Order: sequence, then structure tokens, then C-alpha cells
Amino acid sequence: MAQVSTRGQVYRRFGAHPIINASGTVTRLGGSRTRPEAFAAMAEATNFMVDMHELNNRAGEVIARVTGAEAGFVCNGAASGLLLQAAAVIAGANPAVAQQLPHPVGVPNEIIIQTAHRFPYDQAYRAAGAKLITVGTGRRCAPWELEAAITDRTAAVAYLFSPFIARTVLTLPEVAEIAHAHNVPVIVDGASMVPPKSNLRRYIDMGADLVTISGGKGIRGPQGSGLLFGRKDLVEGAAANASPNQFLGRGMKVSKEEIIGFLTALELFIDEDEEVEMSRLHSMAQRIVDALIEIPGLQVSVQRDQNDFLVPTAVLKFGSDWNGPTKDHFMTALEEGDPPVFLQGSFVPEDVMAVDPFNVSEQEMPVLIQRLREELLRQPR
Repeated sequence: MAQVSTRGQVYRRFGAHPIINASGTVTRLGGSRTRPEAFAAMAEATNFMVDMHELNNRAGEVIARVTGAEAGFVCNGAASGLLLQAAAVIAGANPAVAQQLPHPVGVPNEIIIQTAHRFPYDQAYRAAGAKLITVGTGRRCAPWELEAAITDRTAAVAYLFSPFIARTVLTLPEVAEIAHAHNVPVIVDGASMVPPKSNLRRYIDMGADLVTISGGKGIRGPQGSGLLFGRKDLVEGAAANASPNQFLGRGMKVSKEEIIGFLTALELFIDEDEEVEMSRLHSMAQRIVDALIEIPGLQVSVQRDQNDFLVPTAVLKFGSDWNGPTKDHFMTALEEGDPPVFLQGSFVPEDVMAVDPFNVSEQEMPVLIQRLREELLRQPR
């Protein structure tokens, strides 16, 4: 078996094993490769002290400029952004209410969410003291259902953008129109939705009032970073509940080094030639397709779209004449092999596997292709 080389010894030194992450910017698999320039900026930043309130304010101005929003804030990943969104719409910058969280008294704390948008991370809303009110079914939601759910206890309507969720529920502009008619803000989770960089402005343009996106995924900032942006009063409310203030978000602090690293990565991401980067990733995905396309019974192609495969991805599907291992056996064998290889499989359709090249290095590509071919051609037991 070919090895990726002896690189990654820093992990082996402590008993962990480097993997090939062909699953995309998944946090449980390491997120993404932080830009070297961000690390260099972090190393410089650690040698000097700074007033964190001032740094947060200046960072917010950069985020506002990039996103076109009124204000911005660097949070501790997109999940902490969800908690701070809830804190912002429930407590705002009122310290008396902020101190009560997650058990607010006498203030609106219901967040409405479409059933199709329920997902494990919405616990972050509840952790701040929000009560989730679901509307619609797993596939549909009518405008009247949202309208009927809005009461004087409603603090916000939540909206999720994520690959492979239902496209038949209410759109963000529809939700925003209904919510805003009742003076209710719309909070958006777009954690993994960049690239494309246009999504940094898209959701505000569609009517969102407060958006969170990961800084450690497609932007390739420090893994523990994220950005919040939107209405000035809501961003100020989120910041008031966050570190260095001693409220609910204190434990989700973002260090001075991470803020500088994130801002550096964000500027590089904005200045990057997205067409060139997508062309590079398309070429990598095509190499995988070319290496697998002649395997009998296997359907393989490069796919990319605005909703599901955000970067060019090699998509694998077993045809009716497939005579090899099952999807589960194939994925398990890859993950338990040497080196371990992880593909997209859990969140894509049941009969699909996807090879996302975003976190695959040029050195890893031949090893990845070899491992894919070995396991695909292995005879079923």
C-alpha cells in the first residue's frame, strides 16, 4: 500500500493518525487547511497585546465592508454564531436580560423554524434559552403556517442554508417578507456555504437580518473562527453577549491571534480568483472520474451547483448492474484502511457517494485514487 509519506508526524507523535479528507470542510475531519499567510499573521499577533473591544470593533468593520452588512463580528465558529444569534434576538445588549440566559424572563424567546430546516446544530439556539417553534412538514411549508406561528412571544425566524435540504419549503425572501411585516428579524445559518464568495452578500440581499458563516471552512481561516454579520443592533447584541464580556458567550472566546488570522484569510479569500480556484478543483475531480470511469457498473461524473456540491466534486453512484461492494462496505473499508480515507456519504442521497477535492493535496491525489480503485474492485464477501 502506498503511503502519503512520513508527513503528519506531529499527529503520530501523540498517537493520532493523519487521514485523507475527501469529504469537504467537515469539522470532525479537521475542517480545512488554514492558509499559511493566516498562520504567519497569527505568529506576529501573539507578540503584542491589544484591547479586545477595539480589535473586535475593527474586525467588525472589515466584515461589514466585505459582506455589505451594517456590522460584523468574529465569533468562535458558526455554531457559536447560532448561540449568539439567539442571544442577540432574546437579550440584545441589555445586561439584565443577558445575565438571565439561558433562562430569560418576561421577554420574547420563541424562534420559529421550518420543520425541513431542523438539524442537530439548532441546539445552539436552545442553549441560549430559545424555544423552537416548528412549522410545516419535512417537505413543505405554506406562508399561512409561518404567519400563524408568529405571536408576541416570537423573537426571530431561523433559516438554514445547507447542502441537500428540501428546496420546496418557503424561500428566504418569502420568510423575510412575512417576518418583517411583523417586525420580527430573520437569522440565517450559512455555515458551510462558501465558496462561492458571492454568498457572503447574497443572504443579506435576500432579506436576512443576521447571518453566521464558518471562518474555518471555505475561507480557510483558523478552525475556531466564524463571522456574524447583519443589522447593526443585532450584531451589537451578539457582541454584548460574547467574550470578552462575562455573559453566555464568554466561553466561546476568539483569541487575538485567531481574529487576526481570520481577517487575513478573509481578505485573501475575497481577493482570490475564484474561477482559477474552481478550475483547479474541477481538474482534480476530473482526474478521479477518469481513473474510475471504466469500472463496470459504476456511474461517475463531476458535479457542481449552487445548492449541494459547492465545489466541483466527483460523484459516484452504483448502477443496476453493479457487482461490487455495497456503499456501506465500501465506505467502511476506505475509513479503516491505510491511510484512512473519508468521503461524503452521510449527508448526500442514500445511493450517492462524493469525493470532494477541497482538502486533498496534490501529494495525496494518487494515493486517494489508488485506495478508491482498490476498494471498488474488491470482490464482495
